Amino acid sequence: MASLAEIVQQAVSDYAGEAGNGQLYMTVSPDGSLFTVIGIGALAGQRFITVGLVARLAGDLVVIERDQNDKPLVEALLQAGIPRKQIILAYAGEPVPESA
Repeated sequence: MASLAEIVQQAVSDYAGEAGNGQLYMTVSPDGSLFTVIGIGALAGQRFITVGLVARLAGDLVVIERDQNDKPLVEALLQAGIPRKQIILAYAGEPVPESA
C-alpha cells in the first residue's frame, strides 16, 4: 500500500504538464513534505510565473494551502482513498492545527 506522501505526490504530479500558454512544473521539498505546481509561460508577449497549487504534509494530515485548479486537489485525494478528515483546505479558511 502506498504511503500518504506517495499518494499526495502522485496526485499533485497529475497537475503538471503542458498548459495553454506555458508549462506547469511540480516541485517537491527535499524532505518530501511540500508539493507545489508552478506555471511558467507567456501571454501577449509577457512572461509570467504562477503558483497554482501548494500542499504539504503535517503528520497524517494533508494541508492544501493554495489550489486554483478547475478540479480541486481535494477531489483527487478523495478518489485516491484519503479520508476527508485527513485533508485541510487552508485556502478555504478551514482551521489548521497549531502543530501542523
